[in-house]
Amino acid sequence: MYREDVLYVAYRRCRVNDGAAGVDGQTFRDIEAYGEKRWLDELAEELRTKTYRPGRSALDAVRQIHSLINTGHTEVIDADLSGYFDTIPHAELMKSVARRVSDKQILHLIKIWLTAPVEETGKRGRTHRTTRNKDTRRGTPQGSPISPLLSNLYMRRFLLGWKTLGYQSRHRAKIVNYADDFVICCRGTADEAMASMRNMMQRLKLTVNEEKTRKCRLPDESFDFLGYTIGRCYSPKTGRAYYGTRPSKRKVQQLCREISEMTSRRWTPVDVEDRIDRLNRKLIGWANYFCLGPVSKAYAAVDSHVRHRLRQWLCAKHKVPGQGTSRFPDEYLYQKLGLARLSVRTRNFSWAKT
Repeated sequence: MYREDVLYVAYRRCRVNDGAAGVDGQTFRDIEAYGEKRWLDELAEELRTKTYRPGRSALDAVRQIHSLINTGHTEVIDADLSGYFDTIPHAELMKSVARRVSDKQILHLIKIWLTAPVEETGKRGRTHRTTRNKDTRRGTPQGSPISPLLSNLYMRRFLLGWKTLGYQSRHRAKIVNYADDFVICCRGTADEAMASMRNMMQRLKLTVNEEKTRKCRLPDESFDFLGYTIGRCYSPKTGRAYYGTRPSKRKVQQLCREISEMTSRRWTPVDVEDRIDRLNRKLIGWANYFCLGPVSKAYAAVDSHVRHRLRQWLCAKHKVPGQGTSRFPDEYLYQKLGLARLSVRTRNFSWAKT
């Protein structure tokens, strides 16, 4: 792939087509100003050392939506597909694959894999093998490393079709997606964009979940995407309203439920160090993702719940009556045991220093 002649031919083909910039935002004008050969040589080295352009994350998608709504795309179609991974049509999917893979043996293996028996779990927890994909000629077997790749490949037909058929420019509506989750950000054309989206999904043989798909008009409404609530926020200092992102209430509640389970009485026999370590990993991992926008209230709510649950667990473990606030004060939890405190993390956020 990183041979000089291969990269040169690939580059010339893209140049002739006047291809659009990729995820890095580089245009042909940028590359030519930088130096075509220099750019191709560096690209070859990145491919050889496997350091080529790290993938986009879910947070990038959230940031992109935030940017769009702040530039006038305040009508949003919050879309949902019914069982996307289970309903991708094999025939249409293989057409997409065949456009990129010329090896007939590989294409044949993918066809076999798509219809191979898969394991499913029944109501009583028993697993059994089924040929559901073979019978329906739909869906990608879950749990396979190639399943997300093929699913993204088929979703790309919708994303490219939206642009090439002129819907993006006609409706002034841009799609932001992460895997099969997507929203359409519009500038006053949500009704037209909704109709076009439904028409395209019908042609792609996919089903729109009408119960979960809705039109959202900011600032009066908000919507959730990838765990974030996006909509109107208020500055705690000035009270000024602005469009922002914050951890969704559902995700905060979900984390609190997980914390409650991790500090239930069935874990009292384990060492305190083990509980603290597991709690910290859970908290820090969650906060590393939920780090955009005004997170202080969510962090404070989580910290309060963790302190309460950990004290209950310590009281049960050491057979201490009461709530444990005097026996296990905040200083003991954070300084002695080393419990992670999310509220402290916001001090290092760039917006906290402006």
